[in-house]
Amino acid sequence: MTADNAGDSGGGSAPNSEGDSRPIVYDLAPNCTSEDVEADANYHAVVNGVVEYGIFVDVSDEVSGLVHESNLDRSYEVGDRLTVTLEEIKENGDLAFDVFRGSTYQTVVVDHEPDLTPIAGLEAGDSVHVEGQVAQIKQTGGPTLFRIADETGIVSAAAFREAGVRAFPAVELDDVVRVGGDVESHDGSVQIEVDSLTRLDGDAAAAARERLDAAFEDRAAPADVDPLVDWPAFEKLRGDLRDVARLLRRTVLEGRPIRVRHHADGDGMCASVPVQLALENFIESVHDDADAPRHLIKRLPSKAPFYEMEDVTRDLNFALEGRARHGQRLPLLLMLDNGSTEEDVPAYENLAHYDMPIAVVDHHHPDPEAVEDLLDAHVNPYLYDEDYRITTGMMCVELARMIDPDLTDELRHVPAVAGLADRSKADAMEEFISLAEEEGYDRKRLLDVGEALDYAAHWLRYNDGQSLVNDVLNVGCDDEERHRELVEFLATRAERDIEQQMDAAASHLEHERLESDAHLYTADLDEWAHRFTYPAPGKTTGKLHDRKVKEHGEPVITIGYGPDFAVLRSDGVRLDIPRMVEELNEEVVGGGVSGGGHLVVGSIKFVKGMRESVIDSLVEKMADAELDEELSSQAIVDTEI
Repeated sequence: MTADNAGDSGGGSAPNSEGDSRPIVYDLAPNCTSEDVEADANYHAVVNGVVEYGIFVDVSDEVSGLVHESNLDRSYEVGDRLTVTLEEIKENGDLAFDVFRGSTYQTVVVDHEPDLTPIAGLEAGDSVHVEGQVAQIKQTGGPTLFRIADETGIVSAAAFREAGVRAFPAVELDDVVRVGGDVESHDGSVQIEVDSLTRLDGDAAAAARERLDAAFEDRAAPADVDPLVDWPAFEKLRGDLRDVARLLRRTVLEGRPIRVRHHADGDGMCASVPVQLALENFIESVHDDADAPRHLIKRLPSKAPFYEMEDVTRDLNFALEGRARHGQRLPLLLMLDNGSTEEDVPAYENLAHYDMPIAVVDHHHPDPEAVEDLLDAHVNPYLYDEDYRITTGMMCVELARMIDPDLTDELRHVPAVAGLADRSKADAMEEFISLAEEEGYDRKRLLDVGEALDYAAHWLRYNDGQSLVNDVLNVGCDDEERHRELVEFLATRAERDIEQQMDAAASHLEHERLESDAHLYTADLDEWAHRFTYPAPGKTTGKLHDRKVKEHGEPVITIGYGPDFAVLRSDGVRLDIPRMVEELNEEVVGGGVSGGGHLVVGSIKFVKGMRESVIDSLVEKMADAELDEELSSQAIVDTEI
């Protein structure tokens, strides 16, 4: 029995905390059970039946007993109220009461404290009580479905008022509740058929939240995995990656959806696919619903090198529809290989009107002062005086392993694919390639996988292409032979399309020698390249640039431009493209310049009518740029292999 100031209920006359020595009469909550009553204690009761040998009384909705006629000094009718004393609890569980004849007493309210069953321990056929946080409220054409998260898992609880009508309308998302009912099997999962659902308030709610928070925090702890490659530069980032892993695991434990946005290129997919698979595995281990991974994580590519308003508007609309139709919390947004720059700020500010946490793992040159206040987590090598050589794919393989270490064997080749796809010249690249070779990936195969990913990303456009991309990367793929055949097919098609593009554009490159002695090549891609096909302008510019770097072996800058955009590549020249974009936007009035990238790779947009002014100003800045032979957009291996 749990009661405020009840003292010792035995005998029913112990003084309370204020020294009141009057007998205690307990007023039981409706859901109190026989576990909440004791012999010799007094209770408020109501008559529920009259028979020749006495009256039956209820002291709660769950607890009834008999007052024998020998203990009655007057007649009673159904519905009459009285106070009784519990004389005996018989061996068969029957309760025998006497009438309490005291003239004065103090009333103490008793709340039912049932034995709680962990969600992970639910079995069909059990009658249980669980206590947890409401993660979802979905109204169907029949019952209301509440998804409840406790320290051990998440379960669906079906409550029926009448068809299509919200049960327990006062209960809201994130409330802490106690649910009682019978466990049944439903579509291969257990589900509680709700008899009672109580929202906890005050001290009870605070205690439950404290318990849940401690449990969530403990279960959210990331796995302690050794790095695939011993790399001091990378070690600076491991603490931040662990924080993101903890945040993502806790998000799953609390039942919140996750929406992943990633750059639509090889490195972006090497980053997002492992993390998606790790989260799907963790979601499956937490939820009782086999469809939960499909509903709670969504991966989508972003074409632009920043979070566009078009993308954030779609994401926000999708999230709000999910909340309205399925009773879900708004998702956490995870930005991968994107999201660190000032260009992302308007989209983030749009999300700031809603409860949507944002985490970023990126290796583009960041604008921390612009984005930090809008982010819940931010991992970027530049924040530790490192740079783009640490690719997002490399970081996210470690992040995925912290979420689900069992994926390790499936991911050993991915950092090498990411590094080659993003042209990393990191000191650790040779070790990553050796690690992949141990798994059966020679350099040509690694390059082909990266090329196939880029080719698939181009044609998928705004679709995640999950099964196709998983098969190409050979992560979450169940057919090794299909993976090999698919990579060979896509890489061959990509090579063919690139050669056709080079045949069209290469002869139209314009060349000049800058004062710094660097070679500058420019190409009007709107006039001299196939549009709306593979390769896209960025890839076309990169391939043209590769040829000239190989031809000269000296510092080279290449600009591929169209009506309102320019793609930039450099080798041996420190361009600092993010800074140039900022200066161009100030200096070319009306140019509407935006964009960004790395020190050697980037893209910008501008107003079509200001193209000549923007390009001229851009070339002037490039002419003043410092030469640095260590900076290169070239891959560390010969891409002609």
